[in-house]
Amino acid sequence: MEHRNVTRRDFVVMGATGTAALLLNRGLPLDVGLPMPERPLGRTGHQVRLFSLGGQATIEQPGTRDQSLAIINRAIDLGVNYIDTAARYGRGISQTYIGEVMATRRHEVFLATKTHDRSRDGSLRLLEESLRLLQTDHLDLWQLHNVRTTEDLDRIFGSDGAIEALQQAREEKVVRFLGITGHYDPAVLMEGLNRFEFDTILMALNPADPHHLPFVDQLLPLANRKQMGVIGMKIPARGRLFREGGITSMKDAMTYVLTLPVSTVIVGCDTVQQLEENVSIATDFRPLSRDHMARLEKLTAHYAKEAAFFKKGAAGF
Repeated sequence: MEHRNVTRRDFVVMGATGTAALLLNRGLPLDVGLPMPERPLGRTGHQVRLFSLGGQATIEQPGTRDQSLAIINRAIDLGVNYIDTAARYGRGISQTYIGEVMATRRHEVFLATKTHDRSRDGSLRLLEESLRLLQTDHLDLWQLHNVRTTEDLDRIFGSDGAIEALQQAREEKVVRFLGITGHYDPAVLMEGLNRFEFDTILMALNPADPHHLPFVDQLLPLANRKQMGVIGMKIPARGRLFREGGITSMKDAMTYVLTLPVSTVIVGCDTVQQLEENVSIATDFRPLSRDHMARLEKLTAHYAKEAAFFKKGAAGF
């Protein structure tokens, strides 16, 4: 790759948009700059980079093998050290593509997947399939997928429920840590945290969150008190966060969430270029002031239920 001299104009651009963004614009490898900052993933002992790769978007779509492998490999090349997927993503497609990379790069990442089955036996079957597709003999994190209702919790924690599978897998050292995920109702997730000492939580967070069933008010502080790893998701709300007169940039969306007391954020990427933009934002991250956070929240007030469409009582999928 050609390395060009940086002009005086480039230094002005650096000041305005950040070194990492300039390197991308000039075609230089992003990895020549400073690495992404790290934070503790709760009490797991893993130091996770601020941006982590989600296994949706292109990676869960059929017929995207080459693009998906390019995104996954480039992410790891740029220092991403946490990859999240799920048995349900693309009905195994996401795990399959990630597994092709894990066959040679497993040692470079903290690998997380999920079970959507609420039973012990069903979850153990999903775990066996996940290990096969991901081409690994162990997971760093196995999570309960999209816990929405009290009925979900009752099935999970009932006789022969999924929690028995999670505990068995950890005892057998097939998985290292256990987590819970959800984006529907913070009260249900709080109840889940009170029923079991999970190591991590994956929750929805973006600038629209405070306006409707906020995750940030009570659930996030509870997770912090429990010293859990907190992973933020739904950062751009599948693009529904962005609109004229509201939030218009991924930088605002991601920087807002990274200013909160979270460990990392996961985002599914459509292209390598999108991945690189996200890594650039994380590399250049500086926390926002409370006033700046409030301004971003205010921008979403008139379309909050669309930007948080995944919550109970919101716009819906």
